[in-house]
Amino acid sequence: MNYKDLFHIAILLISSPARAWEEISLEDRRKVFTTFVYPMIGLCGLSVFIGSLMKMGWDGPQSFQYAMTQCCAVAVSLFGGYFLAAYAIDQLGKKLLGREDQYELNQQFVGYSMVVTFVLDIVSGLFSISILHWILQFYTIFVVFEGARTLMKVNETKLTRYTLIASVIIIVCPALIAAVFNELSVILN
Repeated sequence: MNYKDLFHIAILLISSPARAWEEISLEDRRKVFTTFVYPMIGLCGLSVFIGSLMKMGWDGPQSFQYAMTQCCAVAVSLFGGYFLAAYAIDQLGKKLLGREDQYELNQQFVGYSMVVTFVLDIVSGLFSISILHWILQFYTIFVVFEGARTLMKVNETKLTRYTLIASVIIIVCPALIAAVFNELSVILN
């Protein structure tokens, strides 16, 4: 894993999404898993684990269990949210754009579009920025807009509608999985 490339593409997607999507459109679509999504999920989990230990302090096995539970919640929500969003956006492409057999392209699009979520989860794992976290999620709309235009090549007449629906899917899916996971972990404890 080349973390220099990982940070380069993450920073480029946030600072200059149009240029980043042009670079992404040239790469192999299946690379998104190993070069971006899985490492970012790992960094999010590590950040939340360290942040949970810092907040709770080392208080024996209970603090370690709490940190592991929080780490797992973030990892499961991002992993499940990624695949749920990729499936939902694939269905959106079939219904709205009439495209078939675009699943790998949709996975690539969703993986890189989740950059704002990944970065905010890394930062909020270490520092408490709850309200700011949800406000900054709206930047996902701009990243998705540029990706829909450059990578997905969505027609201008459907671009706004596609962008808004895809952005909601990308933001809500991980949050939905996190809510279900947290509720189940409370019930099962």
